[in-house]
Amino acid sequence: MFDDAAHDLPHEGPIRTPKQLITAVVASFLVPIVAIILLVNYVDFGTKPAAGSTGLEAEAVGKRIQRVGSVEIRDADSAVLRTGEQVYQGACTACHTTGAAGAPKIGDEAAWAPRLKTGYEALLNSALKGKGAMGAQGGGEYSDYEVARAVVHVSNKSGAKFEEPKAPAPADAASAAK
Repeated sequence: MFDDAAHDLPHEGPIRTPKQLITAVVASFLVPIVAIILLVNYVDFGTKPAAGSTGLEAEAVGKRIQRVGSVEIRDADSAVLRTGEQVYQGACTACHTTGAAGAPKIGDEAAWAPRLKTGYEALLNSALKGKGAMGAQGGGEYSDYEVARAVVHVSNKSGAKFEEPKAPAPADAASAAK
């Protein structure tokens, strides 16, 4: 069954001796292990930001992933209520000083006259709920009482003679400070 003549033919493979066979087997195990170790070191060597870029630094990443908003809980009784002028400076001045988005300028009695004829309640309603490009409560940071004080301030600077609204009672302060 076996042909002895075929066994005597010279071997034509790359491994001709037992020493070469052992070397090939050891290399077939060591070369992939060394390659894996080199790849792991290359990948895990650390952050390598592009030249001149600070986008991957810890501080820059922290700024990008910070919370969008936060909740602040205050004691309504200890809340410091702002004056009408303070609310005006904080929320109203951007449009009512320059006349942006069609807002009547503070002190322009001609522009304010038709609005003042509607009365304090109508002006307060517009300020609280928003009108045209003006957002509700000038952005919502202020209590209804503070917005009412700002309406009186702006109106009186523009020709009205409205009285300052009465401060809410301590029991009502919780609902007014929202």
